[in-house]
Amino acid sequence: MMEALRGLGYSTAAALADVIDNSISAGAFEVKLIFDWDGPDTRISILDDGRGMSDPELEAAMTLGTINPHDERAPTDLGRFGLGLKTASFSQCRSLTVASKREGHEIVCLRWDLDAIAIEPAGGWRMFEGPAFGSERFLDPLSALRSGSLVLWERMDRVVTPGSNLDHFADLVDDVECRLGMIFHRFLEGHRPDFGLFINGKPVSPWDPFMKGHPAKPWESPVARVSTPSGSVEAQCHVLPHKDKLSDDDFAKAGGPEGWTSQQGFYVYRNKRLLLAGGWLGLGRGRAWNREESHRLARIRVDIPNSADADWKIDVRKSTARPPVFVRSWLTGLAENTREKARKVFAFRGSPTPGSGGAPIEQAWRVEHLRSGVRYRIHEGHPAVAAVIEACGNRRDLVRAMLRVIEVTVPVQRIWLDTAENKDTPRTGFDGEPNEVVIEVATVLFDDLISRKGLNVEEARKAMLRTEPFQKYPSLIANLGRSE
Repeated sequence: MMEALRGLGYSTAAALADVIDNSISAGAFEVKLIFDWDGPDTRISILDDGRGMSDPELEAAMTLGTINPHDERAPTDLGRFGLGLKTASFSQCRSLTVASKREGHEIVCLRWDLDAIAIEPAGGWRMFEGPAFGSERFLDPLSALRSGSLVLWERMDRVVTPGSNLDHFADLVDDVECRLGMIFHRFLEGHRPDFGLFINGKPVSPWDPFMKGHPAKPWESPVARVSTPSGSVEAQCHVLPHKDKLSDDDFAKAGGPEGWTSQQGFYVYRNKRLLLAGGWLGLGRGRAWNREESHRLARIRVDIPNSADADWKIDVRKSTARPPVFVRSWLTGLAENTREKARKVFAFRGSPTPGSGGAPIEQAWRVEHLRSGVRYRIHEGHPAVAAVIEACGNRRDLVRAMLRVIEVTVPVQRIWLDTAENKDTPRTGFDGEPNEVVIEVATVLFDDLISRKGLNVEEARKAMLRTEPFQKYPSLIANLGRSE
């Protein structure tokens, strides 16, 4: 059974998060993780300054299944099954040592050794007192604390595998730091203002999936609540800014550990601790929604109480959740609205903003919704298009034929494939072009408005600011018609 429990599927980050949960539940102000590379003798330790455990409490903590999942718990408790410390640790190492210290008491220490159990299976479930021979010094940091606990992982056969080297281990540390910053971001952002999480002495920075307070963020909903048999559930919907509105650093950071497409969807929290990061919880109309590029800006925060674990089918690893029937319709409605708003921002880069006085922007392309699908047509009323058609006189049919060929040969599938593969929308407008190119094109259209339509300079400028894509360049348009 001990060997079977190693196969529950924990990642290193998820296993460490389970141990950190215990530290938070014990009232720790600081949790310090030490990753110590030493080839086959590599180890990881987790030290906290919580209230610590007495000898009987430590023995109970090291025994599997000492907690009944149906027992009532404190509202702030992050545990459930009484398995997390052991199953998380066994998934990474074969030797688990836990030392703890109550204020005013001596350090107590117990150890599981899976190799010792394998050698003498008839010996039963044997726990050892004290650390392994030669590992006593790794418990020294606990001695300096008034109270706290230290978890030590040794013989890490699931982490240090054949061929592993220091570079692989360093990559693992980076991944763990990123994911712990996501899982505990609300604690690090201020839910527990006195709480700190450190890896090899470096503070772990929180990762906020919802970009709260960013000036370019287009929309977030008020907090919605619904009462359920297991307590109140809260949700808040967010649409993140399009890449065009973000710096390169902001865009890279906001993508999260898994990238923009994978991080879309629901973020389920229990007691401010993230359980599930992204995905659509199997919801959808007719069939379950998939993660799609067009909805990658949609993220929805859901908070559930720890009394709802059974209803939401929270697993031992705290990494999966399934919404109960009585909230599925409510969540589906919230998600539909958020997905639609996110799609518009993604597709139209936030849609062209109205010009001065609220006048609509003349767009070069129009969308026709037909029974057979969607078709994209060039708008002949766009000033640049209209100018060419009118200038061609009796040859305007030739121009319209050219426009029709362009319409029916737009490489929609190729554009979509490139977008999906490159994880970015293709450049449109004058993105990346120097100002000189914008001015050259704009000047041609500006001069036509004056000569052909008889507008004065000011009227022509206003017309340009109501025309896609020139509404994005008000300072350039303001200089059109000036001799300099």
